Amino acid sequence: MSQNIKLKKGFDINLAGKAEKKIAELSQPETFAMKPSDFVGMSRAKLLVKEGDTVKAGSPIMIDKQVEDVMYCSPVSGEIAEVVRGAKRKVLEIRILADKEIEFESFEKHSDVSGLSKEAAIDQMKKSGVWTNIIQRPYGVVASPQDTPKAIFISAFDTHPLAPDTNFILEGYAKYYEAGIEVLSKLTEGKVHINVNSDTAEFLKSNKAQINTVSGPHPAGNVGVQIHHIDPINKGEVAWTVAPYGVAQIGKLFLEGKYDASKIIALTGSEVKAPQYYKTYSGACVNKLLDGTTNGGNERFISGNPLTGNQINSTGYLGHYHNQVTVIPEGDYYEFFGWITPTTKKLSMHRAFGLLSFLGGKNKEYVLDTNTRGQHRAFVQTGSFEKVVPMDVLPTHLIKAILAEDYDDMEGLGIYEVIEEDLALCEFIDVSKNDIQSILREGIDLVKNS
Repeated sequence: MSQNIKLKKGFDINLAGKAEKKIAELSQPETFAMKPSDFVGMSRAKLLVKEGDTVKAGSPIMIDKQVEDVMYCSPVSGEIAEVVRGAKRKVLEIRILADKEIEFESFEKHSDVSGLSKEAAIDQMKKSGVWTNIIQRPYGVVASPQDTPKAIFISAFDTHPLAPDTNFILEGYAKYYEAGIEVLSKLTEGKVHINVNSDTAEFLKSNKAQINTVSGPHPAGNVGVQIHHIDPINKGEVAWTVAPYGVAQIGKLFLEGKYDASKIIALTGSEVKAPQYYKTYSGACVNKLLDGTTNGGNERFISGNPLTGNQINSTGYLGHYHNQVTVIPEGDYYEFFGWITPTTKKLSMHRAFGLLSFLGGKNKEYVLDTNTRGQHRAFVQTGSFEKVVPMDVLPTHLIKAILAEDYDDMEGLGIYEVIEEDLALCEFIDVSKNDIQSILREGIDLVKNS
């Protein structure tokens, strides 16, 4: 039965620089890159190509030695230009010099995916590169094809700051999305849940899935929060999640027989002259995207959103799971008496002395930089974490349990239900300036490897 979930806890970060719903022309970059670090949990990447090899879109590039039958495939066709390695020869990037016209590997087409068997669907998804769209909970890693999830969850909306509009970036993909839902329904003995809000377009509400309505401030759009309220994960259970873009990519593989890594991405942020959308491919170099489109000051470039994205430089690469590039002011300056000067320009959840942002109303947009306005200090309990996490996990105590490496408390306090994005707001509001997302990942790795 469909559920209607109304969340009260959370906090919306309303930043300036939302993308206008317009797709601008973009001269495609010369190089693209696959980064093993984009795939959480991949610690032992094994390359299947070497410099000078030619590949097509959908050609296997690397595998994870822990799950060797899942292929990580090239998003474009071209030549392997460079393999960038770090300490102990760890692979950091596989750069591809792209062809002007993209060529695709051919996979089997299915005009009617309803007759497809579970085994055939899994086999084609593993070979073609689309399997990486399936993320396992707990742990937030690429799912194992050997598992059968209790259910599959899709969040059809995104409440992160400056997040692209899911309805807009998937416009025209309805038949692929529907086919993707049909394929995913074969992979679970439970239900496929599509979680929507009041703005979700009708074409994202498949009748082959259970439609749940979720409302409230961020993180209402986080699939982990939705799972917690719809069908919580207990120890020993596995659920899978897929982003709407991944669903459409899976459907397109079976209908057209190709791994299409093209995507519509949003260029957002207060330092962007004209925030709008562009069409490119996964792993694109952002140099041409940022050329002449920003104000040109002291800027921070982020692949993804400002809460959970990764810092890159102006010649960096778009993350595999990202549909957004954000540009905000760098905050590497000292502010004399900044902590006590009254202002309405600093967005804050805390109604502390001087922080008067609540006077601006909910619709006011803020220009925020990366300045944390303080250094790391002792872990202070303020009770504020519990006000922005709409889950029964007691985040303050969970983080302290991780710091103490107390496995029993980590499990008891709900570490199986969360990944970094679910506690990202805690990091934003933390007066102690802790790197909450990194601490949480350390805890997840401890539990996963114990």
